[in-house]
Formats: sequence, C-alpha cells, structure tokens
Amino acid sequence: MRRINRYIVSNVAAAMMLVMAIVLSLDVMFAFIGEMDSLKGNYQVFEAFLFVVTTLPRRIYDYLPLAAFMGCLVGLGAMAKNSELVILRAAGVSTGRIVLSTMKPALVVVLVSLFIGEFVAPLTERIAQSQRAIQQGASQNVVVQSGLWHREGRTFMHFNAVEPNGVLHGVSMQFYNDNKELEMSRFATRALYQRGTWQLENVVETHFLDNKIIKKSYPVIPWETELSPSVLAVLILKPDDLSISGLYTYSKYLREQDLNASEYMMAFWKKVLQPLTTGVLVLVAISFVFGPLRSVTMGFRVFSGVIVGLIFKYAQDLLGPSSLVFGFNPIYATLIPVMICFVVGIFLLRRAH
Repeated sequence: MRRINRYIVSNVAAAMMLVMAIVLSLDVMFAFIGEMDSLKGNYQVFEAFLFVVTTLPRRIYDYLPLAAFMGCLVGLGAMAKNSELVILRAAGVSTGRIVLSTMKPALVVVLVSLFIGEFVAPLTERIAQSQRAIQQGASQNVVVQSGLWHREGRTFMHFNAVEPNGVLHGVSMQFYNDNKELEMSRFATRALYQRGTWQLENVVETHFLDNKIIKKSYPVIPWETELSPSVLAVLILKPDDLSISGLYTYSKYLREQDLNASEYMMAFWKKVLQPLTTGVLVLVAISFVFGPLRSVTMGFRVFSGVIVGLIFKYAQDLLGPSSLVFGFNPIYATLIPVMICFVVGIFLLRRAH
C-alpha cells in the first residue's frame, strides 16, 4: 500500500511541478516584455531583468493554487487514461484512499504557499518595486508612476519610493486648512527613520499666504507623523501582494484614520482562505477525473481545467469589487466560489463512487 501511495503522490507532484514550470516561464517572459515600456533613467534592460527575477516569489505564490489544480488534473488524468485508477480500485484501493494520497502533495503546496506569501514574497516585492522607482528617478520633485499617495488628517502625501529599511525618496506633502484651502506644500528628496523619529533631508517649503508666496529651504528638519516604517512598508505594494499580518496591520491603521479599509480586508480574507481554496480546487480536479473527464483526451482535460480555473478566478474577481460597492462582508466574496466548488466536487465524487 505504501508503494501505491508513493506512486500516486509522485505522479501528481511531478505534474504539479511541470504545470508550475510552464506557467511561470510564460509569465516571466511576458512580464519582461512588458517592462520594456517602463525603461527610464537608470532603469534599463538589465535592471528590468533583475526586477522580474526579484518578483519571482510573488509570481510563484500567485500560481501555486493553479499548479495544484492543473497538476492534479494532469497527473491523475494520465493514470486514468492508462486504466491505472481502474486497476487500483479493482485491487481494493478505495476512492477515499486515492483522494487522500492526492491531497498530500496539495498539502505541501499549501505549506509552501503560506511560507512564501507571509515571509518571502512581500519582502522581495518591496525590494523590487522600491529599486525600480529609485532607478527611474524617484528623488526628483515629480510624481512618478510607481509612487503612492497617502492621507493623514488634512495632510496629503506622496512618496516616489519606499524602501523596506525605513527610507523614503521624493516626499511631497500638501497641508490644507479647515476650509480645504492649501496652506503649505513641502518637498524633501529623502526621509530617514532614526531612533524613533523621521528626518526630512533637502527640504523646500512653499507657504501660500493671502497676498504672497514664501519659499523656505532647510537641509534637515524633523517630521511628526503617525506613519511608521512597518506601516509604510505595506504602502508600496498592492493589497494582493502583502502578507496576512501586513494586511491586518494596515487595515487597522486605516480604520484608526477613519479611512476605508475594505479593499485590504478583501485581500486579507483571500489570503487567509487560500489554503482552503487550494484544497477545494484539488478536490474538484479529483472529482473531474473520476467523473465527467474519466475517458477524455489529455488535451481536452487540460482545456477543461483552464476553463474551470478561469471561471473560478473571474467569479472571485467579480464578487470582490461587488463587496466594496454593495457593502457586504468581503469574506463572502472569497468564500462563495470556494463553497460552490466544494459542493460540486463532493457531488461528482459521490456519483463516481
């Protein structure tokens, strides 16, 4: 029985790795081509290549559920095509035991996904994004495409680049009064976080008075703000690229500032439920192999897997913004497609059994 278990696990695991290699290669190739439109300043072809390589952990994390689903479909499908599953069941191996053996590589995928998503991908993504922004000229007094906006009270801020070690490049601020009139603007080429306080370097302030405009320059001035390097570290990333702990921390900060945190909570629940999503997708793949896709060609099996994967992805992508528009809990946007797939998978497995 152990030999049968190892055989099923190795077949499914090999198929998962093959799918990941193919999908990742295509994604990296198209991402590198896409970066050619962003070449600017010191950001040239070699730097674009390094950027794509540095973002590999995030890309791996994004495609792990798909690799688990398609790998299971291909690995078990090949065994079904060769009548190996029929032989195993005729030899007394139950469907449940085959399902359990197939779930073992899926469990490894879940554990790897949790580790990469929490500790590796957010860090490498921050490094990649900040280095690209700096190479594109982030210290200049311009709003670069890769920068970000933030509001704290009546102060609006823009950072051209945020480094993970508490360094900001190209810091612009606009201060408004109670009448929503611009009182002062400030630009600093760099901000450093040292011994619990921020220091702005090479500062230019413009004061807008009733009948005149006054400009002042300072080599270094302190900056009082509730922003900390840990909070700023999440700002440069899209919500889907943050860790679970980073999403929770920043959502809490946004609520304290009376700002809308729904987008970050939606990404939070999507990441929290990703292990469940991966397991359910694998369950659906198993049910397809034992059910409607038992005797079809490999090409049709792969095509069917792609269609199901796209339907699942688009369902989550449509329900996500809907939760923001209609105000229902973001957890339902992630959970509803997962539960539908779970019910379908169980139904098909029961029919096959």
